[in-house]
Amino acid sequence: MMRVHLVARGGVQGVGYRFTMEAVAARVGATGWVRNRPDGSVEAEVEGSDAAVADVVDWARRGPRGGWVDDVQVEQIAPEGSGVFEIRRDG
Repeated sequence: MMRVHLVARGGVQGVGYRFTMEAVAARVGATGWVRNRPDGSVEAEVEGSDAAVADVVDWARRGPRGGWVDDVQVEQIAPEGSGVFEIRRDG
């Protein structure tokens, strides 16, 4: 079990980035959360098996159609044992 904190920058707001990440996480069995940040980036924490987290991070580097990703910063953090993946209010 691993958990990462990530921040994606680029054209990542207003293009379905959060909703698509939620769908990707559900498909691979990852949990955590995602939200927009005031600076135009998207922040997320993703938890699950090494493979599930890697799949979400790989997707995060590409993003959804209609958007673009300039950079994704990823930091490994301690797992929390969360049971769902949620879209949080903008932070």
